[in-house]
Parts: sequence; C-alpha cells; structure tokens
Amino acid sequence: MLISVVIPLLNEEDNIPLLYEELKGVLVTLQETHEIIFIDDGSKDGSLKILKELQEKDESIVVVSFRKNFGQTAAMAAGFDYAKGDVIITMDADLQNDPHDIPRLLEQIRAGNDVVTGWRFDRKDTFINRRLPSIIANKIISLTTGVNLHDYGCTLKAFRRDVIKNIRLYGEMHRFIPAIASGMGIDFTEVKVNHRPRRFGYSKVGISRTIRVILDLLTVKFLLSYATRPIQVFGFMGMVSGGLGFLIALIMTLQRQFIGMPMSDRPLLFLAILLIFVGFQFVSLGLIAELQARTYHESQNKAVYFVRSVYRAGGNETSVRDANGPQ
Repeated sequence: MLISVVIPLLNEEDNIPLLYEELKGVLVTLQETHEIIFIDDGSKDGSLKILKELQEKDESIVVVSFRKNFGQTAAMAAGFDYAKGDVIITMDADLQNDPHDIPRLLEQIRAGNDVVTGWRFDRKDTFINRRLPSIIANKIISLTTGVNLHDYGCTLKAFRRDVIKNIRLYGEMHRFIPAIASGMGIDFTEVKVNHRPRRFGYSKVGISRTIRVILDLLTVKFLLSYATRPIQVFGFMGMVSGGLGFLIALIMTLQRQFIGMPMSDRPLLFLAILLIFVGFQFVSLGLIAELQARTYHESQNKAVYFVRSVYRAGGNETSVRDANGPQ
C-alpha cells in the first residue's frame, strides 16, 4: 500500500527539519511504500530552501511551491492532486500533530473505514481564544451537517484515495471534508490523538476565519441536502412566501367586501404584494438553480452516485473505488 502524507505549511523553517526526522522515523517502521508531499503556501522565510535540501536527499519527498499564499484549503487541494497514495494522510507542519499517531489512523483504515479523523482530546492551546471557539464551532457544524465529530479542526486525518479524489475544495472547506464525504455514504470514525504545544513560530489562524467558516458551512449544508435538487429548497420557500401573501390578500379582500374595511391605507396590503412577488422570485431562482445543477453534472459527465463495489455472476467482487458508474 502506498501512503501519501500531505503537509501544507507557511513560514515553518524552524519546524520542518524536526518534523521530517520524526515523520520519516515513523513511516520507515510501517514497512509500506510512502511519499511525503510538502505544500509551501507562499512562505517568506527559509522554508522552501530547507524543503529543497531535504528533497535532494530523499526521493520520497515531493515539494510543491505556490507563487503566493493561497490558504490552507488550496494547499490541501494541491496535495490531494499530487498525491499518488492508496491512503492519503494530512497533518500540520507546526509539530503540534504527532506523527506517531499515524499507525493508529492506518489501523482504522485497514479496519474498513474510508475516513479517519483525529480528535485532539487534550488540546494544548489557550482556552478563551482557541479551544472555546473550536468547541462551539464543532457543535454547530455537527448539528448542521448531521456528522457528529468532536474535532473538525484537527488536520491529522486519513482518507482512502477514492474518497478524496471525488471532493473539490474551495474557501475554508478543508475542515468539512468528513461532512462533505458523508454524502457519498462513507464509513468514518474518530481517533483520539496526541496534541502538543507549539515550539516555534506562531499560529496563522485569525478570528476572521470564523466568519468564512460559517459561510462555508452554509454552502456545505446546501451541497449535502440539495445540490442535485435545489428546486425543493427554493421552491418550498417560494410556495410558503407566495401562499402567505395570497392568504393575506384574500382575507383583506373578504374584509373589504363583507364589512367594508378599507384596503388602500393598510400596510398589510403592501406586505401581501411583497410576499407574492418574493414567492415568484424564489420559484424562479429554484428553476435557474435546477438548470445550473444539470449543467454542472452533465457537462462534466459527473455521476450523481458513488459506487463502492460491483458483484457479478460467479460471486466475484469487482472493486471500482476509483470510478463512478459502469465503465
């Protein structure tokens, strides 16, 4: 089994040599073919120089250098694109993730899980500005997506190749990979992992990321629930809005006809008209979204289902983990 370890980094020149020595020692003990993919996300220090020196000494290292800083999600996406492994493991370069937890992740992959996520149950970060927001965010994400995990923010994860190759990442969506993959009907589990205090450098995570994560969460929820049937969400909202507006207008008309109550000087009339027009707009938006969804799937010949295995006559199982639909 080929194992790919994907490590995005930004200005981690002090951590890279220590991480490489520790990680290499763990990978050698696995007795599996491996590769280490470092994604330099536009570092301004000596990180790239150190990575090049390591690559010259170790052919299992792949260095991908960005022209500028594109963010962790983009670095993850690049790592997945360049990875050739049957199992892809992601981790941070700040030494807070412990490489010695990798065998435990692989053990769960061999047990049949498609995605294994790390849980920093004894997290070595400050409580107010790091752990508390993370706890709240994890609860919100779990409730919204229906995928209950203790720690969405832990980068230390393991994926089967066929799962990760069917996922496209944008914005800050790398933390939502388990939730996105759940729409494929995967088996996933969570493993307690060691978390260590940062020794060098500083965290690149700012409070501004919280807003971006919330917006991406809305996108993930929509993709999980209505990506192939947007008319059901927009059409429903349109029918509710239009129906409510029509009901208000009907009541006001009956009041005018039978008890002589005037209509023109009542703000409720304008609300009814507004609700009816908004209803039409929501339905129209749903139809446009339906056309977009069909264009998205049909132009790329993208399947709306994911196949794990095919059983044919004779009792033989044909693995189709790298493809969707009949070949």
